Amino acid sequence: MALKNSLQQQMQKQGVRRLLVISGEARWSAAQAMQFCDGQTGDWLWVSDSPPDDVNACSPSAAHTLLGQGILHGVFDARHGLSAEALAAFSGTLKAGSWLILLVPEWSQWVRLPDADSLRWSEQPQAIPAPRFIHRFQSLLEQDGSVAVWRQNQPYELAPLPAAPDWQVPDGQPTAEQSHILQQLMQAQSGVWVLTAPRGRGKSTLAGMLTLQWPGICVVTAPAKASASQILNQQTESARFIAPDALLSLCREGVVTDADWLIIDEAAAIPAPMLSELIAAFVRVLLTTTVQGYEGTGRGFLLKFCASLSQWHDLRLNAPIRWSSADTLEPFISDLLLFDEHLPVAGQTDGASEIFPIQAGDWLTEPTLLADFYGLLTSAHYRTSPLDLRRLLDAPGMTFSASQSKNTLTGALWLVDEGGLSAELAHEVWAGRRRPRGNLVAQSLAAHAGFPEAAVLRSRRVSRIAVHPAFRRRGIARDLLAEQQQRAQQAGLDFLSVSFGYTSELALLWQQAGFRLVRVSTQKEASSGCYAAMAILPLSTAGKKLADRAEQQLNRNWRWLAPHMELELPLKSAQDTQPDDADWRELNGFAFAHRPLESSLPALSRLLLHSALPLTALRAHLQQGQSVAEIVVALKLSGRKALLNRWRQETQQALNTAGRAQ
Repeated sequence: MALKNSLQQQMQKQGVRRLLVISGEARWSAAQAMQFCDGQTGDWLWVSDSPPDDVNACSPSAAHTLLGQGILHGVFDARHGLSAEALAAFSGTLKAGSWLILLVPEWSQWVRLPDADSLRWSEQPQAIPAPRFIHRFQSLLEQDGSVAVWRQNQPYELAPLPAAPDWQVPDGQPTAEQSHILQQLMQAQSGVWVLTAPRGRGKSTLAGMLTLQWPGICVVTAPAKASASQILNQQTESARFIAPDALLSLCREGVVTDADWLIIDEAAAIPAPMLSELIAAFVRVLLTTTVQGYEGTGRGFLLKFCASLSQWHDLRLNAPIRWSSADTLEPFISDLLLFDEHLPVAGQTDGASEIFPIQAGDWLTEPTLLADFYGLLTSAHYRTSPLDLRRLLDAPGMTFSASQSKNTLTGALWLVDEGGLSAELAHEVWAGRRRPRGNLVAQSLAAHAGFPEAAVLRSRRVSRIAVHPAFRRRGIARDLLAEQQQRAQQAGLDFLSVSFGYTSELALLWQQAGFRLVRVSTQKEASSGCYAAMAILPLSTAGKKLADRAEQQLNRNWRWLAPHMELELPLKSAQDTQPDDADWRELNGFAFAHRPLESSLPALSRLLLHSALPLTALRAHLQQGQSVAEIVVALKLSGRKALLNRWRQETQQALNTAGRAQ
């Protein structure tokens, strides 16, 4: 106890946090953690799905709700699975002087044990081991002298930290960095200001200082009101919070006219189209986002979204406030999850790039390659998260390749195996009765576009592709895709696929690479604010037949889909309205199985044109444009589910009358 107290005093004095790993049998390690906590004041919050009785606990899935809080001491339970983003989020809430106790399985068995968290990223029906991530984790733990590892049945030592200057506890006044930025913002006449920082640097506090000192009105928005609490906690009546959706509606109505500033906290978590529209409605805008993100990365946000702005001001906070610069926990988590803004250094940018394959084992033997490859991905996709790192290291069915020029990684390509389902399972997917894990494009083409054969054929989906900014517009992405096309053909695959948020620029890029647009969703994705589009590059005769049919169907259906979407596509709307064999199959799937209305909408619309039956509920929605709520009231139904049943019943009636029921 005396040693723990002296170490606690040293940590508090230096303003640092430390990591203690307890490795062993599940019940033993929990008991040691409880014993370690005993007698030490603090919050001692457990992040666990199976915490002991009588402890303050939070599940890993809810760890993100802790962001913005200041917690003294915590226990993270990884005995049965390790959620990397939950670990990162939890560590970001711990105050200076905190212990983070990490519970893990028995050390030598850890790499071989199934990791329950793999169910979120491996696309497998059962949990699988994660040997590469765990091996890398163990190596970093053993190399870090500040980390204490306590293994069951082995002695362990809690060594003091090296001497360091005393930490000056923040007194609530702006730091030198904050003062400099605050002065710039107070003098701003107009413009977009982008403030990025790792966790614990006081960016939200700085935004709150702006609302406190600014003489006019500041509108604050964020993905969730809780994430903006640090801004709203300032004692000011000039700041008012409006949720992003509601604010967008007000902007479109021209109602928000008295605000001097729009402050958007955690801006990288808001869809880019929504951000663009909100920004355009205000004279002054402050965007804050976290560089070392748990939901996404600030560097990619800067390179992707901010680069699209005509003009913006780049603001950075570097010095930590919640802990000292001598902290040991933050650099460990940053190394483990590759949070640093790492982009391969571009030497000479002339000369050709050489393409080479990467095997999963290379991630451990060539750590620089892992950092460079993952760094390219985070720079190109600002929603890259620790879940992607887990998937990249250990998920089965992954294919990687990269391009290199004079020792600089210039391009990265990541593909995922899909398809190969049995015909019986593919039919169940088409019918809406089964949705096994994985197979994003293959299953979507079966479940939504009505092509069960897409899930039977063997394919490979482009998950991520990125090119170094210094080497763009040299055909590197095209060459990477062409090389993988050749490899996939040699492997006997039927097609390559890609899913992306539809923009005309992206659609053209994939078209130039040989991909053919085969599906567009009828609803915008919350993450991108765009309609999800899918394109395939056929490799075999069966793949070409699928592409021909899907492309033809998209053109035929576009007439019926376009009125429901805010999107223009370069498609030829077919004038043919007579139901064909594919329509009758689709209608039977809607009437007698569980296919969704959205997927069957074009076939239902063509049916209504050629049926003399009343089909009151279907016509009210598809021909008269009445909402679900209006039809439910008019037909005196109990709700949406009852209306869906009514739609299915009317379709059954039409099929029976036409002699097309199967």
